[in-house]
Amino acid sequence: MPLTQSEADSLIALAKVFENDDPLIIGDAAIDFTRRLVSEDRREIFMLDMWRGSLNLSKYKIQLRGREITPLVRVDVAGAPHTNPDDSVVECPHIHLYREGYEDEWAFPLKDFPFRDPDDIVVTFEDFARFCNIQSFPNIQWRTK
Repeated sequence: MPLTQSEADSLIALAKVFENDDPLIIGDAAIDFTRRLVSEDRREIFMLDMWRGSLNLSKYKIQLRGREITPLVRVDVAGAPHTNPDDSVVECPHIHLYREGYEDEWAFPLKDFPFRDPDDIVVTFEDFARFCNIQSFPNIQWRTK
């Protein structure tokens, strides 16, 4: 069931924590994982998805889904440009934000948001966590090819 804009905004703003403290494995190799997050009161469930390609290591995405399935926020780096519903085109890096009636179909330039360095996946993850109000996260372990 689609969310109202107010519900989506509230879910993004809600304080979240990782369900477990298993390390996050990030590095200069392909990545494809999903980790479960919960609100601090444990009433809401979220999923954090991270993906990095194996052919183009500069291309990656980080996504927060609310209620396990609804995309709320996604950052795309080094991918294709995105065409919004109004036919405006947004180059990468960009951020998708939930919009009522469109879900994650709208993207905005990442430079207009508090993200410091999209070329650094760890820094971008930290900024993404801050943007999505993830209160704490496990240790990050760097993995090489």
